[in-house]
Amino acid sequence: MTQAQPSDRNSTLLLLSLVVFNFFSFVSIGIPLAVLPSFVHDQLGYSATIAGMVVGLQYLVTLLCRPLAGRLADELGAKKTVMIGMLSCAGAGVLLLASAWLEASPGASVAVMLVSRVLLGFTQSLIGISGISWGLNTFGTEHAPRIISWNGVAAYGGVGVGAPLGALLNGTLGFWSLGALTTLIALTGFYLASRKGPAPLNRGKRLPFRQVLWRVLPVGMSLALGTMGYGTLSAFIALYYAARGWDGAAWCLTAYACTFIGTRLLFPNLINRVGGYPVALGCLAVECVGLLLLWLAETPTLALAGSALAGAGLSLLYPALGVGVIARVGANNGSAGLSVFAMFFDLALGLAGAVMGVLATWAGLRSTFFAALLMGLAGLALAAWLRKTQRAADEAVGRSG
Repeated sequence: MTQAQPSDRNSTLLLLSLVVFNFFSFVSIGIPLAVLPSFVHDQLGYSATIAGMVVGLQYLVTLLCRPLAGRLADELGAKKTVMIGMLSCAGAGVLLLASAWLEASPGASVAVMLVSRVLLGFTQSLIGISGISWGLNTFGTEHAPRIISWNGVAAYGGVGVGAPLGALLNGTLGFWSLGALTTLIALTGFYLASRKGPAPLNRGKRLPFRQVLWRVLPVGMSLALGTMGYGTLSAFIALYYAARGWDGAAWCLTAYACTFIGTRLLFPNLINRVGGYPVALGCLAVECVGLLLLWLAETPTLALAGSALAGAGLSLLYPALGVGVIARVGANNGSAGLSVFAMFFDLALGLAGAVMGVLATWAGLRSTFFAALLMGLAGLALAAWLRKTQRAADEAVGRSG
C-alpha cells in the first residue's frame, strides 16, 4: 500500500483530486433537491405524498446499496467503482432530462423519474464509499479521520452548491436543464477518474457481511443515537419556532452547518492526536449540551446557540467513530465496514422524522429535543463502553507482547 505524508503539498493535492468525485456526486444530488417536489406536485399534478416518495426513493436505494458498494470498492478497487458510479449518475441525468420532455404525459414522466432516482441513489452509495476507500488505500488507514472529514465537507458543500444552482437553472432555463447539467457533471467525473492511475487495492481476506455487521453494530448504534439530534433539528426546528411565535428558524440550520463545517476545518488532526473514541465522547457531550439548550430555550437566541453547539458536536463524530470501525473490521474490510457504518447514519435520519413526529403529536414539539437529548446521552454511554473495551484489548495485547 502506498503511503504519503499529509503535510506534503503534493499529497494534499492528490487527496483533493480524490475528494472531488464525492463533491461531483453530491452536487448532482443537490441539483434537483429544491425543485423536484414542486415539479411532481405542480407540473405533473401528483399529491404531496407522491412527491415525497419520489424524493425519498433515492435515499432508500442508497441505504439498501451500501453493503454492495462497500464490497465492490474492496474487490474491484475504488477507481472502477467511482467510474461505475459516475456512469450511473450520467444515466440518472439523462432520465431526468427525459422526464422533463415527457411532462405532457405525467404517468410516463414520473415513471422515468423514479428510475432516475434509483440510479442516483446507487450513485451516492458507490461514490460515497469509493472516495473514502481510494484515500484510505492511498494514504493508509492512519489518515482515516482526515480522509473521512474531507469527504464529508465535500458532501455537504456539494449539496449546498447544487440545491441553489438547480433552483436558479429551473427558474431561468427550465426543468430540463437540471438533467443536462447532471449528465455533464457525471461525464466530467468519469473522464477525470479514467485519467487517474490504478487505485491501490487490498488483497487480504474478506469478512462475510454478517461478521462485518456484527463488528460494526455497537459503533453504528452510537453514531445513530447521536445523529438523531440532527434529524430532529432539521425536521422540526421550523415547526418549533412557529409554535413559539418566533421568526428565523432557517438561521438555526445555517448556524448548524457553519459550526459543523468550521469544526472539521479547524480541528483536522484532533482525532489523530487524541484518538477516535475520546473525540467521539467529547463530540457527543457538546451535542447533548446543544440539545439541552434547544429543549430549555425560552428565546430564539438560546435556540440558535443550541443549534450551533449541536453542529459543532456532531461534526467530528462520524470520522471519530469511523476510526473505531476500521479498527474492528481491519483495513482489508475497511470499505465494507464503513458502508455498513453509513447505513446507521441513513437509518437515523430516516427514522428521526417518523419517530419524533409521533412523539411531537403525543407530547408536543419541545419533547422531541428532550428525546434527542436522551438518545445522545445513550450514544455517549455506548461510546464510553467502546473506549473501555478498546483500552482493555490494547492492554491485553501489550501484556502478551
